[in-house]
Amino acid sequence: MKSGERMTFARFWPYYLREHSNPATRAVHIAGTVAAMACIVAAVISRNPWWIVIALAAGYGPAWFAHFFIEKNRPATFTHPFLSLAGDFTMLGYALRGKLGEEVRKAQGERRP
Repeated sequence: MKSGERMTFARFWPYYLREHSNPATRAVHIAGTVAAMACIVAAVISRNPWWIVIALAAGYGPAWFAHFFIEKNRPATFTHPFLSLAGDFTMLGYALRGKLGEEVRKAQGERRP
């Protein structure tokens, strides 16, 4: 990728998957994403904005723990926050459809951006 060139999700996605190569990391991310979504629903239903704060902690806390202590890498959130968030939801979608393993194997065969 050339300097100054905009990172697209299509280019980011294989990188994101390679940064989540350990199945335990992916499981923790998925659990955190689901917990964060539940907190956002609670915020809407209860009209209590504190649930948004809890959602951030529920989503990012476990994910960052997994990166630092399981995967032993730096979260992509630090360099590509919006693409990383999209990656979390995309990963959840593939997991729910039973296609995540196939996506990971495909990404491991691709070149880094």
